[in-house]
This record gives sequence, structure tokens and C-alpha cells, in this order.
Amino acid sequence: MAELAVAFLGLGSNLGDRVANLRQARRCLDATNGIRVRDVSSIYETEPWGITEQPKFLNCAVAIETSLEPAQLLESVKNIERDMGRVATIRYGPRLIDIDILLYGDSVIDSETPDLKIPHVRMVERAFVLVPLAEVAGEVWHPTALAPIAVLADRIEDRGGVQHWGELRE
Repeated sequence: MAELAVAFLGLGSNLGDRVANLRQARRCLDATNGIRVRDVSSIYETEPWGITEQPKFLNCAVAIETSLEPAQLLESVKNIERDMGRVATIRYGPRLIDIDILLYGDSVIDSETPDLKIPHVRMVERAFVLVPLAEVAGEVWHPTALAPIAVLADRIEDRGGVQHWGELRE
């Protein structure tokens, strides 16, 4: 059996039944070979980032254990998005489900593949990522910002735009 890594994923949805989409993504992750969900944050409602003329998002963070290498994990989460019905549209546009790899152990990966950048690009600038992530990875150190996730979340300026919405746990 391959060595297990701890990784953290960000989930978001702003189309359809947003809570059901997040729950389905969590179930799909847990049902994927090589992935076991360890913990899930609360759900937060946030304003859209990038393109603002779209519905609000529900976001959460998931802690997983995985035997998958980062590229395999990326392929698995993209397959889940596709299987759930996500259709590629404009960047930062509305989406049924979005699953991002935020952290993978203490790895720093800057691959040629735009979707495989770990830690996730600009996550330390986005409250909608850091606030839920702090619930499941508070004491984990960001490998390039050199601070615990909880400290980064406490320092983020637009924290007020991230409103606690409820629980994802089933």
C-alpha cells in the first residue's frame, strides 16, 4: 500500500442545490479509491470572486488522507466534477461544483499544468478559502507563507464577507 498523505481540498458551489452538491462531492471523494475523508468544515456563504454578477457560493474545506500522488488526486477530483455535471465555462464563472487541492502535505508543486499548483495559488489572499480551511487545518503550516492556516485566516482582510451558513456533516 502506498504511503498516505494528508491533503486539504476546497469545495464550492453556486448553482442548483448548493448544499446537495457539496454533500454529493464529499460522498464521491470518500467513495474514491485512495481517498478517505477525515474531516469537513462548516459551510460558509460567500460573494463570488472574479466575476461578481452570479449567485453567491457555498464553500467548505475537507481534510483527506490519500494514497494518490498529487497528479492522480487532481485527476480524481476533476473526474468527480465532471461526473457531477460540471461544464467548463468562463474562468471564475458559476459552477455546479468546484473542487480545488489547497494543500498536499508540505509539498510545493508548480507544474506546467495550470490546475496543479500546490499550495493553491492565491489561497492566502482569499477569505473564502482560509476561513473554512482553518476549521480543519488550523495548526497546519502553509509551506510557503510560513504560518499556520489559523493565523493566516485571522489576518485576512475580507473575513467579514464569509458568513457561517451551516454544517455539511451528514
